Amino acid sequence: MSDLSSEEPEEPEADLGEYDGERNSEGERHGRGKAQLPNGDTYDGEYEHGLRSGQGTYRFRNGACYTGAYLQNKKHGRGIFFYPDGSKYEGNWVNDQRHGYGEYTYANGDTYTGEWFNHNRHGQGTYVYKDTGSKYVGGWVNGIQEGQAELIHLNHRFKGKFLNGNPVGPGKYVFDIGCEQHGEYVESEQDKGEGEEEEEPSLLVAPKWKASEITKLTLWTPHGENPPSPREASPAAAAEAVEERAAITEEEKMPSVAVTDESAEGRDDEPSLHEVSSEVFSPAGDAGEEDEGSREEEENKDQEDQGTTSLEDKEDESSETE
Repeated sequence: MSDLSSEEPEEPEADLGEYDGERNSEGERHGRGKAQLPNGDTYDGEYEHGLRSGQGTYRFRNGACYTGAYLQNKKHGRGIFFYPDGSKYEGNWVNDQRHGYGEYTYANGDTYTGEWFNHNRHGQGTYVYKDTGSKYVGGWVNGIQEGQAELIHLNHRFKGKFLNGNPVGPGKYVFDIGCEQHGEYVESEQDKGEGEEEEEPSLLVAPKWKASEITKLTLWTPHGENPPSPREASPAAAAEAVEERAAITEEEKMPSVAVTDESAEGRDDEPSLHEVSSEVFSPAGDAGEEDEGSREEEENKDQEDQGTTSLEDKEDESSETE
């Protein structure tokens, strides 16, 4: 986060710099005016009794800029802050702190939209990872992912609880193919201390996903609700449901034999349930990656099958003619 504070000086009366603007009867800066501070910063906006109050624009010599509301020299109210590294915050301020509701666009293109408290992400908010398109929707505590949440990837999502930025305890993965994988995140063996005399804590290791069962979709929202007891179903039943769905798709495309099986190509993008259960969770990790080589191989296979069918039809026609 671009907390390059670029904080504004208090403008003591003895060192106000140059000022061009309105004053009150006591000679204080009051009303609209422009100021050139000794450190090279500039301010163009409203004053009350010698202090920045109202709407104004403060430009820092390092390239940062704030445009918005002030109260007694503090950013207070609605405002936009442009940071030197290209990041930007637009939202509410209280006593020079990001506080309330606002949107932060980071230098790497990530965005956070939600609640803030004392300059930190705190409360409910949505963080979008630009590189992968993955999205975290849920709770935050002092800038860290914590509480009930949902991590949404390209073709599947995880619903559960987070603590210190990592998922913990029971949860489930919901797949676009129409099934869920239930399980829980548990500490890996490396997280457990080997001896009581060990003074230094062990290195933090991401928890491991331990799958328990596969079921049909169940209704459960992550915000404060306990997940229901899922109906027990075997992996074979889930696989059978996928095969039935594929059969229906095959029947729908029967009138047009020459058309490529687009539904089959779409399913190439779905992740393997076993791969998800064996991977270490990473919020900003390889969410939504596609296996291009595998998809091209399937397309080539479909085209070869169609060519073989056409060749067999021609051979049958020629034998009937003879």
